[in-house]
Amino acid sequence: MIEPRKRLYPTILCILLGLLEQTQVVRAGSSNSLMDINPSGTLLAVANPDCGTVSLVDLSTRMKKGEIPVGKKPEGVTFLGAGKLLAVAVFSEDVLVLVDTETQKVIKRIACADEPYGIVSSATGDRVWVTHDYPGKVSEWETVGWTRLREIPVASFVRGLAMSPDEKSLFVTGFYNGRLHKVDLASGVVVDEWKGHSTDNLSRSLVVHPRRPKAYLPHVRSRIEVIDGSGSIFPQITVYSTNKDAPGTRRASVPMDNFNGVLVVTNPWEAALTPDATGLFVIYSATDDMNACRVIDDDYREIEGRGNLIQVGKNPRAVRVSPDGKTVWVYAAMDFAVQGFDTQSLRSVAKVVVCDKLPDEQWVHGKYLFGSSRQPMSGPRWVSCFSCHPDGLTDGRVWHNPEGLRKTPPLFGMGHTHPLHWSADRDEVQDFEYTIRGRLMQGRGLINGPIPNKRGFTPTERKADLAGRSKDLDALAIYSNSFEVETLSPYSEGPGKLSEKAKRGKIHFESPTVGCATCHSGPYFTDSNLKVAKVHDVGTGLSDKTEQMGTKYDTPSLIGLYRTAPYLHHGKAQTLEAVLTTNNPDDRHGKTSHLSKEEIQELGEFLKSLPYEFPPRQTANSVKYRLMKTGEK
Repeated sequence: MIEPRKRLYPTILCILLGLLEQTQVVRAGSSNSLMDINPSGTLLAVANPDCGTVSLVDLSTRMKKGEIPVGKKPEGVTFLGAGKLLAVAVFSEDVLVLVDTETQKVIKRIACADEPYGIVSSATGDRVWVTHDYPGKVSEWETVGWTRLREIPVASFVRGLAMSPDEKSLFVTGFYNGRLHKVDLASGVVVDEWKGHSTDNLSRSLVVHPRRPKAYLPHVRSRIEVIDGSGSIFPQITVYSTNKDAPGTRRASVPMDNFNGVLVVTNPWEAALTPDATGLFVIYSATDDMNACRVIDDDYREIEGRGNLIQVGKNPRAVRVSPDGKTVWVYAAMDFAVQGFDTQSLRSVAKVVVCDKLPDEQWVHGKYLFGSSRQPMSGPRWVSCFSCHPDGLTDGRVWHNPEGLRKTPPLFGMGHTHPLHWSADRDEVQDFEYTIRGRLMQGRGLINGPIPNKRGFTPTERKADLAGRSKDLDALAIYSNSFEVETLSPYSEGPGKLSEKAKRGKIHFESPTVGCATCHSGPYFTDSNLKVAKVHDVGTGLSDKTEQMGTKYDTPSLIGLYRTAPYLHHGKAQTLEAVLTTNNPDDRHGKTSHLSKEEIQELGEFLKSLPYEFPPRQTANSVKYRLMKTGEK
């Protein structure tokens, strides 16, 4: 016979475990974001990427408490432990910054691996983890003394980061493919991976359910075969089941374009769960709105809408729910403000300006237009410029354009490398008025009046002088042309320095026998010229049977090649070595057939090292419409 007391112990244990499960809540700092709220719910921190600062908001008074400069492009913040200290990931300077929120002072700057993006901390604040977009790894830090414990390779280009409720695992998202990776912290290796749809793209954050094995990822789906504003890019929330023993229920994708009836949303940026995980809030950076959702534990529908879309200000880029679950805070980046909404009534209860607007109002307005999918930029609301060029980067896609296959290029240095497009058919950013009015965006446009009719694939845009006809269009040009080169290649040895292997590659590059520098010349490694369109037939055009504009192409800049594979206008070269060998069989794209395998590798090493020094901000080919420093013309 079992004694009553012995029978009681398992029952008590089950009750305690059940209570523990019920009381687990979502902790704001367990997932990456531009915003974080301290555990007591009294202080909100927000990183301002354009201003290079972190602002503190007193949530009891709902007033700005202070603003601290931290460096170029802070992309993530997390409170440590009780919240006296704040850790910041500064993307463009490759540093972590430690801020004392009481004195509002930077107390430490810690050099880290390249491109730190997402940052989360343990509940006690003794550990911090950081995603590094390129080359795609997570670094782990002990915060006492700020010792880097290890770097964990994950996958190419990772951004989103979240801690499991038991703090035994990390979940990491692939920026360009929306894949979810699980890192076991005991072993420091990737132990599971969830593949999404082949069209999944631009996933920069996620949030994990505190009790059920669920992870929620906002992202877009890019259908590269469709060049139409109503069928190219779709907003999605993918819900991954992180239970490895549940085959067939690993992934559910919720199309947010039909979540609100006929009202489309664009560029899902971030999501936040309420502390009890019964509600989910999702923000959309291009349509300036937010969904409030109920979380359904049915392993099928996953979420359902609560009422209409909520307008939240210009270009929302972060969302957090207060620890008491009463207020959801949204950071409207182009309003330079945070706004609070009651989680039940969904009404606005507070708005706090967190940093001063930048002095160049045209640049600010241009950035908003670049990121907007509302009129006058887009009629159906599906697509913004940002949908393919996120913050001036590429979307990593090769599009089946009407003129042929076209890889999305990055925009860094573009203000010095006109004309534009692979076929050099546009000589000013203002020519993208044709894209705004065309099939892709279907907007009413930024010019009040007609523009020359486009006929077939003739370069009508080169003859259309659209600059100066619209302040809005000129503002869009100023923003688009202002992506300057901010960081050196991680393959360089420092400013102006190359590895020995890259030095040998530089000799090959500059050799008349090879001829790379003939076209890839000057500080931006291109012979692009505003006055005379220089295009070259390098033997790559015939491999695309859909090409409509001929086989001569503009010389692309080589700066930042290390992170922009695949290569060539059609994206058929997966590596730099392939550009120089299998995609150059007739030596028309530089004479490389005589080079040995080792010399090809040396040349590739040099190309990966670009830029190893910062190019000038003013050249003979620099355009007028761009953001300039004092003294520049």
